Amino acid sequence: MDRRLISSGAAFEDRVGYSRAVRVGDRVWVSGTAPIMPGDADPPPGPYEQARRCLEIVAGALAEAGASLDDVVRTRIYLTDAAHTDEVGRAHREAFANARPATTGIVVQLLDPRWLVEIDAEAVIVADPR
Repeated sequence: MDRRLISSGAAFEDRVGYSRAVRVGDRVWVSGTAPIMPGDADPPPGPYEQARRCLEIVAGALAEAGASLDDVVRTRIYLTDAAHTDEVGRAHREAFANARPATTGIVVQLLDPRWLVEIDAEAVIVADPR
């Protein structure tokens, strides 16, 4: 099976030695995705907006791998404060209304103090039965 590496072009990928996403066969794993903004601009201030930004990046990596948010079977949501659960959950629910993946929420300290949330995802691409 081929192993396809998807890069976002972030310098951190080379420095740490990881890919934004990896596709092997019909499976895609998307790395923990923070609300990174172009030019290292400040992320949006609220947890809902930050989660939406994370999910935009996840969706882009999935698309590059030939998948979509509807193919996601598992997510992990890393929060800096449990009080953000409802707002982040709203963004997650909007993104995954069709997929409804298995998910886990974890309260953590993230690498950048501006980040309130980070999300990773796993997808399985199922062939269209038609």
